[in-house]
Amino acid sequence: DDFRDYAELCFKEFGDRVKHWITINEPWSVSMNAYAFGKFAPGRCSDWLNLNCTGGDSGTEPYLTAHNQLLAHSAAANLYRIKYKSSQRGIIGITLVSHWYEPATTAKADVDASKRGLDFMFGWYMNPLTRGEYPKSMRTLVGKRLPKFSKEESRELKGSFDFLGLNYYSSYYAAHAPRHPNVVQPTIQTDSLINATFEHNGKPLGPMSASSWLCIYPKGLHNLLLYTKKTYEDPVIYITENGRDEFNDPTLSLEESLLDTYRIDYYYRHLYYLETAIRHGVNVKGYFAWSLLDNFEWDSGFSLRFGLVFVDFKDGQKRHPKLSAEWFKNFLVKS
Repeated sequence: DDFRDYAELCFKEFGDRVKHWITINEPWSVSMNAYAFGKFAPGRCSDWLNLNCTGGDSGTEPYLTAHNQLLAHSAAANLYRIKYKSSQRGIIGITLVSHWYEPATTAKADVDASKRGLDFMFGWYMNPLTRGEYPKSMRTLVGKRLPKFSKEESRELKGSFDFLGLNYYSSYYAAHAPRHPNVVQPTIQTDSLINATFEHNGKPLGPMSASSWLCIYPKGLHNLLLYTKKTYEDPVIYITENGRDEFNDPTLSLEESLLDTYRIDYYYRHLYYLETAIRHGVNVKGYFAWSLLDNFEWDSGFSLRFGLVFVDFKDGQKRHPKLSAEWFKNFLVKS
């Protein structure tokens, strides 16, 4: 109710100008990093993980968090549709983040593991939003620790979005990880029964960016889009985030910091695969680069730079367009 009330205040105050609403951005990032690994506020996870957490349960709290996120989204989205959409003429959706999972081998066990990887990250939210229940793999593997939706909650969740915002950055190899017979302290990672890595048998999936989780694999965007179209009823999609970072290196001159040819390459290749997906019928309506400006990046703070525009944190936060900003501007003009 609190989130619904907050959303209604936003609809009342800004609905005459805002025509595209996103209820929650990257709910997975919060349920995982705040309640499974304790990296984000409020910093909760199981004590036995020894991650300097303040308490929590990495085998239950991420699932409870995601469940409440979905119910909060549904409450806000349905309120907007019933009370404001016809008069304000806007649309409402949710933004999810997902990696792509490439099978480590052609073995059925690894192919199935790649599907579970998607279920435990993307389907965790998309399945309830389109079918009113969690993926079968999650219901089977998590069991009683996975919350259930009531019939009314399921009904209100199904189709509770006009568009899907999709954030894509990285991909992984997925290999089957057999369940250990003596596991008594489960986490969402052990539940999914996958071993996710950036290389297999010495073969990297792609080059690494500055962030330890960001493996550059442009084809993964294409694969994820086609998977979404096929699996989740061909939704309207906006790519709400896509980009790569570099380390904030104070030893570089300003001129050197602006020469981000690697970022141009990243966008060129991802936009190529995005166009290919559109040609294959994926209903993509927009694309947003992450990010316009270097920003305060989650728990990494100012140590990483994602921006098309360089922000000088030592000199009044002055803005300086990088080479990628000029390239992206020219790309938009020519398009």
